[in-house]
Amino acid sequence: HLLLFLLFAGPFNCFASYSRATELFYSLNEGLPAGVLIGSLARDLRLPMAGGQHPSPPQPPLSFTLASRGLGGQYVHLDNRSGELHTSALEIDREALCMETGGATVSGEADTISFSSSPLSSESCLLLLDVLVLPQEYFRLVKVKIAIRDVNDNAPRFPVPHIHLWVPENAPVNTRLAIEHPAFDPDVGTNGVQTYRLRDNYGVFTLDVEENESGERTPYLIVMGALDRETREEYVTVIIAEDGGTPPLVGSATLTVGISDINDNCPQFSDSQLNVTLYGNSSLGTHVATVHAVDLDLGSNAQITYSYSQKVSQPSRDLFHLNESTGVITLSSRIDGDTPRLHRLIILGNGPGCIPAVITVVVTIIKVMMRPPEIVPRFIANEVEGVVYLKELEPINTPIAFFTIKDPDEKYNVNCYLDGDGPFRLSPYKPYNNEYLLETTKPLDYETQQLYEISVVAWNSEGFNVNKVIKIQVLDDNDNSPVFPQQLIELSIEENNVPNAFLTKLHATDADSGERGEVSYFLGPDAPSYFSLDKTTGVLTVATQLDREEKEKYRYTVKAVDSGFPPRESIATVTITVLDKNDNSPRFINKDFSFFVPENFPGFGEIGVISVTDADAGQNGWVALSVLNGSDIFVIDTGKGVLRAKVSLDREQQSSYVLWIEAVDGGDPALSSTAKITILLLDINDNPPLVLFPQSNMSYLLVLPSTLPGSPITEVYAVDKDTGMNAVIAYSIIGRRGPRPESFRIDPKTGNITLEESLMQNDYGLYRLLVKVSDHGYPEPLHSTVMVNLFVNDTVSNESYIESLLRKEPDISIEEKQPQISIEPTHKKMESASCMPTLVALSIISLGSITLVTGMGIYICLRKGKKHHRADENLEVQIPLNGRINLHMMEKKPVEISNI
Repeated sequence: HLLLFLLFAGPFNCFASYSRATELFYSLNEGLPAGVLIGSLARDLRLPMAGGQHPSPPQPPLSFTLASRGLGGQYVHLDNRSGELHTSALEIDREALCMETGGATVSGEADTISFSSSPLSSESCLLLLDVLVLPQEYFRLVKVKIAIRDVNDNAPRFPVPHIHLWVPENAPVNTRLAIEHPAFDPDVGTNGVQTYRLRDNYGVFTLDVEENESGERTPYLIVMGALDRETREEYVTVIIAEDGGTPPLVGSATLTVGISDINDNCPQFSDSQLNVTLYGNSSLGTHVATVHAVDLDLGSNAQITYSYSQKVSQPSRDLFHLNESTGVITLSSRIDGDTPRLHRLIILGNGPGCIPAVITVVVTIIKVMMRPPEIVPRFIANEVEGVVYLKELEPINTPIAFFTIKDPDEKYNVNCYLDGDGPFRLSPYKPYNNEYLLETTKPLDYETQQLYEISVVAWNSEGFNVNKVIKIQVLDDNDNSPVFPQQLIELSIEENNVPNAFLTKLHATDADSGERGEVSYFLGPDAPSYFSLDKTTGVLTVATQLDREEKEKYRYTVKAVDSGFPPRESIATVTITVLDKNDNSPRFINKDFSFFVPENFPGFGEIGVISVTDADAGQNGWVALSVLNGSDIFVIDTGKGVLRAKVSLDREQQSSYVLWIEAVDGGDPALSSTAKITILLLDINDNPPLVLFPQSNMSYLLVLPSTLPGSPITEVYAVDKDTGMNAVIAYSIIGRRGPRPESFRIDPKTGNITLEESLMQNDYGLYRLLVKVSDHGYPEPLHSTVMVNLFVNDTVSNESYIESLLRKEPDISIEEKQPQISIEPTHKKMESASCMPTLVALSIISLGSITLVTGMGIYICLRKGKKHHRADENLEVQIPLNGRINLHMMEKKPVEISNI
């Protein structure tokens, strides 16, 4: 700041008349991303920019600078050249910046955050910036105020999750009770809390909202119906606060409305009169009776005190003591001969603010001339205040107590017996007189009965009796194991479940009490690690996704263990069936299938089987196959996957087919996959060789007599549409006619016809050679024939004569022998007398035949390329090989070629 002051203090003085302060105001929403344009200072200040239409000299460029990098400068980015103000990467949170700060500023900084009321809005949050504009010609200090507009980005929130409210049960209808913990919403205006509602009003409550002068809204609970604590002492509901944003946001808390008690009930006795008999020889402190009244109120409103009515005589008051708190009546004075035999004790049950309840206790005193027997117990088992404690499962004949029966007068026979139900026995203890032993007759079971009340009764020969009441409390032992309702727990879950999916909640019961009946749950050792069982609640979950295709059924054990010592347990078996979902596409065994089919394969014959599987089950695993392309030629059996062709296939028309087969399963939605099928047609020998040259049986060639032996004369050229050995062609002369027909030979591989011997004067004339063109097809080779006509002469002086000779049917004998293309022809006769040379020659020929066949294939391919230009010419129908050949119908076509 000091540096800026030193640099600009002088110029500011010089241009003081031009400097001025300006204030700009902008507004934007909170929470905007970085780079959002807030405003352009240059444009809004109407400052000239560089490059505009200005008179010379040109104006210096403008510069915009924040006067300081305070708190406000962190939220904006100022372009120093253009003066554009954008949001920075630090997101503006209105609630964090302007939470009731009252316009507090950061000390020492020019940039501030202000929260105040202004004409702009009821609660404006302002971001204040100081911007310096340079150079000196345009210098000014710009006060920029950016109002941060609130957006509804905060939901109402209660300060506490549970709100407690007390309402007296006698509260009248329309009683209003303020809820002291209203919801708070950091947003302002309509985005703040607007309304409250109850999720369940039970028909007796509603809510109202009051707004004070500062705009704070406080919810009030209004009583809409009569309340009775004795009927229901508490109402639990949910209070919901909703703001006014779009869409509105809500917050909630649990609201517990407790009904406070008022003294609206009085004490009541269950009976109006109680009759009691008391012996005249009863000792002081003898319990006479107990009265008990009930008040449905709570606390001090339910406190009851007992007192005698004023109608009770003083002698009765002196004879019987009444405990005002417990209602127990005891004998307080000795009974003598002057004591009245009948007493009516009127007792009042007093409650605060109530009319007393009344009960009458009638005590009849029986005059006794002798003393009753006495029972003196001596307990063996643990006894506390008249209650004997025995463990269950104690063995039979467990002793409980000795009882000594005494006759105070020592002149009467006294008998003793046990009164009451239970597995107990009272028997004389020999050899002593008047001694009795109380013991068990079978093991006690806590789960069957926990408390027994029996009486030891003693009576004398005069009929007087006395009894001693004994309570026996059975103590629980860990004698019961937890029990599952079912030993086999069958569950199911769809595969691809969410992690930690709920399976079931196990529940086992234990008849024991206390911690001995508390059950914990554990997985057996055979359970997979991704299953978990909550020890306390018994909730069984699976932590990972299950895949039916990987494993369809799970079976393992679970244990229920109690907390006794030693602990007892039980085991159940859990079976989980993973249900199928359509999560697997059909899968071809191969992505590419190749089938080799001989051509001319009959229609609808089986080409091959397309194997496809689907790992899903049921309908999800059912697969239908279809041909995506070529469906007009090929069909596929949906069920069996058999691929068939509708028509016979010809390799010469198309040698291969590429099909795409689609497999679609039966799931919903269906899944599919495709596979590529390549069908290669194998060639069969169904095409005979086609002779391309000579083109006619009527054509002829002039051969000069001066032609040297070994010179090529002409050639026979043929092609075969088949492939392989079916297209390997051999040439042979099967018929000859002429002056010296053996003068010409044909190469079995190339079809070249050459002159073997020199032509003499008497060799002049027409030579007719019947050439057989045969393939090497299997199992039966096919062939064609052509007539090669050679005219040996110096010139052709009379064509009509030659044509007349060609029209005559030649008398040619057929030579029935197969051409040997693998053996070079020889004109020498082998001596039949030597066998070894013959065997050696045959071996050499056999070895060479393989080489010749390979070379012949290459040669034929080259010849096809060389002679391809002849393929477009009209081809003549070849003469089938017969014993006699009719040449009259053949077209004549003289050919002039040179023998050079």
